[in-house]
Amino acid sequence: MKALNSAVAERRAILHCDLDAFYASVEQRDHPEYRGKPVIVGGGPNDRGVVSAASYEARKFGVRSAMPLRIAGRLCPEGIFVPGDAEAYGKASDAVMDLFFERTPLVEPISLDEAFLDVTATEHLFGGAVQIAHGLKADVRSKCGLVLSVGVAANKLCAKIGSDLRKPDGLVIVPAGTEAAFLAPLELQRLWGVGPKTREVLEGWGMRTIGDLARSDVAALEKRLGEHGRSIWERANGIDEGTVEPSMAPKSVGHEHTFDHDTLDATTIESTLLRLSDGVGKRLRAQELRGKTVTLKLRVAPFETRTRQRTLPSATNDDLTIYKTGRKLLRDALAEDRSAGRTSPVRLIGISLSGLEAGRQLGLFDHVRVTRLNAALDAVRARFGDDALDRASARAVKERRRFSGRREKRS
Repeated sequence: MKALNSAVAERRAILHCDLDAFYASVEQRDHPEYRGKPVIVGGGPNDRGVVSAASYEARKFGVRSAMPLRIAGRLCPEGIFVPGDAEAYGKASDAVMDLFFERTPLVEPISLDEAFLDVTATEHLFGGAVQIAHGLKADVRSKCGLVLSVGVAANKLCAKIGSDLRKPDGLVIVPAGTEAAFLAPLELQRLWGVGPKTREVLEGWGMRTIGDLARSDVAALEKRLGEHGRSIWERANGIDEGTVEPSMAPKSVGHEHTFDHDTLDATTIESTLLRLSDGVGKRLRAQELRGKTVTLKLRVAPFETRTRQRTLPSATNDDLTIYKTGRKLLRDALAEDRSAGRTSPVRLIGISLSGLEAGRQLGLFDHVRVTRLNAALDAVRARFGDDALDRASARAVKERRRFSGRREKRS
């Protein structure tokens, strides 16, 4: 990995890939009846809280991320408001990231829906950086059912700005040597490091575009803004030596599920927790990670979020260990409610593992059995789908619900 980074030639080839309206697009992909309609993720139009994502159809009404849901409800009364499905978003993100890693090992995820790729050392294998961008856009659409915008440049700064310029479904190419010219006509706020306060100072000096900043006196900027002044001046001139850092490990791995209806049914809640734990273990093993701290998340009526944590004696990525720990936390939380005379129907349940470390091989006795069992489960599910095998307790609930005629939302 270090060899690839150190082998960067005079001209680097960097991609910034950004999924368009990610959460809302996953909802539209998984619910055909939502397609072409304004979808708002985050909760109901009368809920407290903010918008997590809005489809492009919703944005036409002025709905934006981080906007209070109640304002979104007034702006877009015909919108489709959904609470969100973190597990579905995590799976979609994993599938897209896998496509990135097919092109280069130098992938730096920034969030679930965006990443930097350094293809300098691998672009010759795929016909060049631009061809890689075209191929990724096509693969993400055909294999994942999502839309990807890409910026291609010789540095991270221009690649990131480029990917945002022509959304949705954008592709912006910044040829090496044209960085300053590309940036010059853009608004100041598009530049990294120019927030509202800095922009106010720069506009007070008559600057309106990145080009104005690039042509300014760097000494005057340093006198007024210190090192930050030189930093933004260099960026305005297209200078960015930042490298793609693929070694950044996630701080935690988790899944959540929102029930169709608030529930007090312990079997339903624990069965869902088991399936979520299976997903967490699978993702940890795929990334060769283990963790020590199990966190249970509950959202109960009307809209209260509770968390419980337990740190294990040793790191794990075993599904059943994660599940049994989460189940104990769940039962303790519900027992506290009963002892306090409260009844709190569960709307959402989540399980995550943090305190992550690189996986080390387990070698003796029962650890061998557990490791081999998990490897076999992962292999079968990879070939036949995640529903090919279920733990017995999860399957029992599915069978009971199938014969009772109740509909269950797939997690």
